[in-house]
Amino acid sequence: MKKEREKDSKKNEDSIVGTLLLVLFIVSATFSLEVDAQSCWPSGNIKGRKPPPGQCNKENDSDCCVQGKSYTTYECSPSVSSNTKATLTLNSFQKGGDGGGPSECDNQYHSDDRPVVALSTGWYSGGGRCHNNIIISANGRSVRATVVDECDSTMGCDEDHDYQPPCRNNIVDASKAVWKALGVPEDNWGELDITWTDA
Repeated sequence: MKKEREKDSKKNEDSIVGTLLLVLFIVSATFSLEVDAQSCWPSGNIKGRKPPPGQCNKENDSDCCVQGKSYTTYECSPSVSSNTKATLTLNSFQKGGDGGGPSECDNQYHSDDRPVVALSTGWYSGGGRCHNNIIISANGRSVRATVVDECDSTMGCDEDHDYQPPCRNNIVDASKAVWKALGVPEDNWGELDITWTDA
């Protein structure tokens, strides 16, 4: 009788250990998948070049590259969800604005009175989001904006990029219309923590 109890006890212990190992494996695998989905590591660096005289439009407090400074580049962006965290920045999509050349999606300029955005390289997805709408939320409000351009995270500090640094990998670069729709006072335009999702 005592031996049977010991056997049953041993079986129960083995069963509990097995169950705990299974739970640990599932939790570990789930965490690993979540980490992989959120992972976006730098792809390299570029050295800043001083803009030639009259280059690098500083409208909207845009940064110009600094000679010799190292800038991180990315070929990816964090995973998109129904509540993707990002940084909203201010950009002009009009001819002569700090956005540089025409938009990547249609080779056109766009009025800053329209809610339009450029997305970091990974989110731009090789043009896969061109002319699609996204919903941007911040400040207790939401606005629908159209993707018209890429905010290049892979290159910068050259004529094509108006001698501005590469975009970070989590940028939604938005027209004035987006900032107005979010109810952000003009004195606070520049950078803002937001969330966004595909519309």
